[in-house]
Amino acid sequence: MNSSNAVSRWGFYVTGIALAILFLSPLLWSGWASLRTPSGFGLENYDRLFTSDNGIRLEHIVNSVTVSALTVGGTLLVSTLGGYAFGRFQFPGRDALFLLTLAILMVPYATILIALYVLLGWIGLQDSLVGLSLVLIMFQLPFSIFMMRNSFEAVPRELEESAQVDGCTTFTALLRIMLPAVKPGLVTVGLFAFLTSWSEFFAPLILLNSTDKFTTTLAVVNMRTASHGSIDYAALEAGVVFMAVPCLLLFAFMQRSYVRGFTSGALKG
Repeated sequence: MNSSNAVSRWGFYVTGIALAILFLSPLLWSGWASLRTPSGFGLENYDRLFTSDNGIRLEHIVNSVTVSALTVGGTLLVSTLGGYAFGRFQFPGRDALFLLTLAILMVPYATILIALYVLLGWIGLQDSLVGLSLVLIMFQLPFSIFMMRNSFEAVPRELEESAQVDGCTTFTALLRIMLPAVKPGLVTVGLFAFLTSWSEFFAPLILLNSTDKFTTTLAVVNMRTASHGSIDYAALEAGVVFMAVPCLLLFAFMQRSYVRGFTSGALKG
């Protein structure tokens, strides 16, 4: 029995190491390529990335941070209220509406971007960071509402009922009792929203026209074209590393809450 457990444990270790190598090797290769220069190794590619006329500028970073902040904030707000309603209240058509929300996951978002572009034009948000953020929030809501509904359902109802007995309203109980209890789910939803909005390329490409509103992903793609139509792979890899660093740092910082969000009921039921 002990021998079988040891074999199983080593099997998990080998599988985990193999998967880590598989997923980390492209990023490690990008880091190595971004530091490689004709004369050896250095930061010349990063200097060219930020000083070139068509490279990354401060406004691109500000645009990406703005879009990410709006997307994360909007996703957390709507998914928290929606998940709380689906998880705690009974109303006609609740299950059908929830299934309809999940059905949006089966629609490739690229197929509706043109329609959304026209719709944003009707409401005056075409070629704007706010309009782009609204579209990204919409894409995040099915998964986020699903996560938050199950997070709220995993919290014992006695906690909420006790708070209401003590005089809390439904909204006050949500703020003081429920939100701290579903913090891992909130972290998971916020992290997914940030990773998606920070690295999104196709939606900004379709919805943004002005170069001063470009995000860093669009700036990196523009940077890849050097003189005479050749591709500056070194600068492109530097841009990839620059885009990946905030995601890695944020994930490492919130890893414990993120994992807890999946293991303590966020995907239960």
